[in-house]
Amino acid sequence: MKFAVVEFPGSNCDHDAYHATKHVLGQDAEFVWHKDADLGGADVVVLPGGFSYGDYLRTGAIARFSPVMARVREFADAGGPVIGICNGFQVLLEAGLLEGALLRNRDLKFLCEHVHIRIERTDTPFTAGAVAGQVLRVPIAHGEGNFHASPETVAALEANRQVIFRYCAEDGELSDRSNPNGSVSAIAGICNAGRNVVGLMPHPERACESMLGSTDGRVLFESVISSIAATGVV
Repeated sequence: MKFAVVEFPGSNCDHDAYHATKHVLGQDAEFVWHKDADLGGADVVVLPGGFSYGDYLRTGAIARFSPVMARVREFADAGGPVIGICNGFQVLLEAGLLEGALLRNRDLKFLCEHVHIRIERTDTPFTAGAVAGQVLRVPIAHGEGNFHASPETVAALEANRQVIFRYCAEDGELSDRSNPNGSVSAIAGICNAGRNVVGLMPHPERACESMLGSTDGRVLFESVISSIAATGVV
């Protein structure tokens, strides 16, 4: 199975995603430059974290116009699994592949720490191997991770079961204290209506080896590997 890790100017978690998928999970992985015209026959697309185009104008706002994003959209429209992590989530929102926006953290500080997130839905390729309510310990590293959307959009995301991850305490309970950036409804990640495109602010690729403090992030990658293996198609 092949992962395409898209690289934008300013990406800095691309090698983390490549290492996790190729060297930890033993899958084929390939970097795809933002100007490339195709995804190299990928089964899964990863938009990694970092500071694409230096976060000029707005996080993810320029990366959405990179040539490769046309291919990512086609891949997603055809049902291919796409995951956007941190800056990758911001790019997906700017590109209109997901709904909502990410604002400055409520304390206006860059946050770099481990947090807990609760898996709300298991009917996406990236959570199919998890259990609803399962709590993961994963790191965050962002300055604009405060998920925001209109009340109508949030209500629609909730009604359509598109809220996939929420910030929580270690025991899974929700509280303002366990919501590090002030995201509405403690939303840490969502999916599209087709459920094949997932975006989240925490970094599962940085939680795939015990030496990094957690292996909880592996469940997202193992889920999509198993999902594709089970169906035999993207």
